[in-house]
Amino acid sequence: MFVGFDYGSSNCAMGVMNEESVQLVPLEQGKYYLPSTLYTHHSALVVDFVAKNLQGSAHENDFLTQRQALLNTLPRIKSDLDLQPSDETLFIGREAINEYVQFPEEGYFVKSPKSFFGAIGLKQGQINFFEDIATAMILKIKQRAEDSLNNTLTQTVIGRPVNFQAVGAEDSNQQAVGILERAAKRAGFKDVEFLYEPLAAGIDYESKLTQDQKVLVIDIGGGTSDCSFVQMGPSFRGNSERAHDFLAHSGKRVGGNDLDIALSFHGLMPLLGLGSTFKSGLPLPNQPFWQACKINDVNLQSQFYSQSHSRELNAQLRDVSAPELYKRLIHLQQNKQGHQLVQQGEAAKIALSSADTFDCDLGFLNHGLTENLSVSDLALAVQSSIEQIVTLAKQAIQDAATTPDVIYLTGGSAQSPLIKAALNEHLGNITMLNGDHFGSVTAGLTKWASMVFK
Repeated sequence: MFVGFDYGSSNCAMGVMNEESVQLVPLEQGKYYLPSTLYTHHSALVVDFVAKNLQGSAHENDFLTQRQALLNTLPRIKSDLDLQPSDETLFIGREAINEYVQFPEEGYFVKSPKSFFGAIGLKQGQINFFEDIATAMILKIKQRAEDSLNNTLTQTVIGRPVNFQAVGAEDSNQQAVGILERAAKRAGFKDVEFLYEPLAAGIDYESKLTQDQKVLVIDIGGGTSDCSFVQMGPSFRGNSERAHDFLAHSGKRVGGNDLDIALSFHGLMPLLGLGSTFKSGLPLPNQPFWQACKINDVNLQSQFYSQSHSRELNAQLRDVSAPELYKRLIHLQQNKQGHQLVQQGEAAKIALSSADTFDCDLGFLNHGLTENLSVSDLALAVQSSIEQIVTLAKQAIQDAATTPDVIYLTGGSAQSPLIKAALNEHLGNITMLNGDHFGSVTAGLTKWASMVFK
């Protein structure tokens, strides 16, 4: 059986064909969208989970050979953590978020792992680890989908951004696609194909067209923003080879997560000392505050939560002019609460798409601590990110050398009035339509899978 699989930066979803329509598969407590998060008591337990699930498979021997050194450390790690054989050690989705919020300082939490897959300069050990995270997540998601469908899944089309990173170009993309393909096959998919996410969203839109159109699909996901300029309609759909219909692509690693991070940095970090000074009058450096918020950069997160950085922050405490604020940054660093802070930024971003203000709950830093953020705070914080998204749209139109008949918006952050206003200002009065902000990509991937896996 085949599925369309949106392994997204913010959420994961799977779809199957039910006669002529797409049916989303429940993945978590009856919900179709599973947050792209993973939590475990120790990073090595990810490898342990994968190894157990590969027993008896064609991938077992190669995996054990590549990970043997790390697997040898597991008895000591499990003993130190006082883990019993029956204990659950790996969580995904909302369960992962709940575990992290309860025990942030005790385990390993990762959000939007796909955002890391194309990072330049990764060592082989880091690539292996990201493969294991992806494999563990796909294994769990696939098992839940199979339980829901009462069927075995063997084929999939997985969505991918046009570019996983702003730098590195094709090397970055090949690295990320390789991680995803190896993970999907280890998880039990025999056939794995990939499709650009904005094209997938466009395919879903195309199925409803009664006449041909030139469509600029703008997909603003959690980790990336992608634009595809596509010829669509009755004359084109149904063809399994669509390369000539795709007039242009553009994409960059800037998405909803970046908006969350920017709002958290500009709107919330002043409560932790951002913008204050040393007693000498010199300004505090922005770097530690940015590192704390930059949850989609594995290197910056490693630096921020290191023991040496903890000592540095504590040593600076006596020299700052606002020690009560700076203590909150130290508290956040010691308790690994960066994700919790950015979750409040994300909640504010979502709320401010339809409200004027939002109260962020920062009680995990200080009892009763809140901060009221406004639409103007959001606009100022995300201005740079929105400018980059507008530039991508302009680039796709320029490369296509023609004007679109319609702009089709999809992705979680595409509903932001700020983004729509900026696109309208810079692209002119082009008809702008909203897709299913979360389901368009999954639906398109599923329809494509029904064509390639006939």
